[in-house]
Amino acid sequence: MNQPAHLPTALEIAAAGVPVLPLRAGKVPFGNCRACANNACGGRPNMKAPGPCTCPVPCHGWAAATTDLHVINSPTWARVWREAAAVAYHPGGAGLTIVDLDNSEALAWARATLPATRTVRTTRGEHWIYQGVMQSANAVRPGVDIKSLMAYARWLGPGTGTMAALPDAVRALAVKEPIPARRPSQTLTATLRGGQGECRHRTPAYLDRGIAMAEQRITQARGEIHATVYRMFLAVLSTHGRCDCLTDAHVARLFTAAQAKGESVRHCTDAWTNARTALGM
Repeated sequence: MNQPAHLPTALEIAAAGVPVLPLRAGKVPFGNCRACANNACGGRPNMKAPGPCTCPVPCHGWAAATTDLHVINSPTWARVWREAAAVAYHPGGAGLTIVDLDNSEALAWARATLPATRTVRTTRGEHWIYQGVMQSANAVRPGVDIKSLMAYARWLGPGTGTMAALPDAVRALAVKEPIPARRPSQTLTATLRGGQGECRHRTPAYLDRGIAMAEQRITQARGEIHATVYRMFLAVLSTHGRCDCLTDAHVARLFTAAQAKGESVRHCTDAWTNARTALGM
């Protein structure tokens, strides 16, 4: 039996440390296995940290990406490779971020704004590949998507040019513009609910330390990610949530840390809502 057309490419990419997965026609992943159909398993194996998928066949989209040559070349993956239309990879799993530029206007913007890096030609534009990871986001600008953590990109070749470090200008594209917040005086006091007296939380450094500590504990969690995220959301809200101190930018930092550990936006929103409910907010 002839070797599937895309298998040699997948093995070569994986051997270089880049997690790969097969794509079917239309540039979409293969459907989940029977046990995971309709996300009956919760969307990822055991709802733990992102990938690799532990199912015997490619499951859960980007989470199926792997560098395990035995898995990629296994009999259980043979069927999908025979049906595969292309090879994809998980940029975040390889420590990379792709700025997907989908038209000439987006390309012109990138050339005028972003540092030069490795590029790969696509059907309608280019992929600019940077060293570093971040949350993925679609439509950050007209014709511009970001693919890194919890995303996949079609393999179109190694590209040309020297790869640059992920610039702050790209990271900033995924951050929503915060709602302007009132800037209280350093000495302003307020009565908290329950008559607790002076509001210490209006000191910017105090709030920043709280957010940074929560980010650190989420980032360093080795298991029970859901529970850790909920506990940190609860801790931040219980300390800072009643004084109008928190802005969208603070919440975005917490959500970004949680998503980097594999949490979806929906799970982050649910955890935040549940924490507010538990505190009667």
